[in-house]
Amino acid sequence: MRLVLASRNENKLRELRRVLPEWGIELLGARDEPVEDGATFLDNARIKARHGQVQAARDVWIAGEDSGIEVTAIGGRPGVESARWAEDGVARLLTELDGVADRRARYVCELVVLAPNGSELHARGVLEGEIAVGPRGTEGFGYDPIFIPGGMALTVAELGNGWKAEHSHRAQAARALADMLAETVVASDDGREPGAG
Repeated sequence: MRLVLASRNENKLRELRRVLPEWGIELLGARDEPVEDGATFLDNARIKARHGQVQAARDVWIAGEDSGIEVTAIGGRPGVESARWAEDGVARLLTELDGVADRRARYVCELVVLAPNGSELHARGVLEGEIAVGPRGTEGFGYDPIFIPGGMALTVAELGNGWKAEHSHRAQAARALADMLAETVVASDDGREPGAG
């Protein structure tokens, strides 16, 4: 089965491939990208998936993904703006939280997959945690050097890509999606409507 991720992000591609090894996942590689003007991660994931569906071959499944970090003390920001909030999002977030005791945060990932027949699947993953006082670790990307998952003492960047592949918000969403995809593909092979029975 072919699944096209409507993204240029190699890191996200690698994470999804580890959770969905039976799917031949590739990046869309489109020159233009949609305007991510949705109010939520789900809105933006759907925008990306629909954009990809227009550009990809008609017989492939299309995935749109949007994710980011929400920090309690600053009203859930940067949220949907996580990737474009600042030239150096880590530095800005640490500045915003300088001297702030409440450092609760969570990573959120929304995945939307469009089947060749136009039906939609949706999966969500959330990783609760807190923001460290400074960056630590060398693996991962984005805010990983300052995000400490709940119950852990190390940042995601210190825990490493192997840990992240099993426990991240994206891994959680991908596993939920894998179950839905398996059920949908079986239903289609049996001649039933996806999700029926």
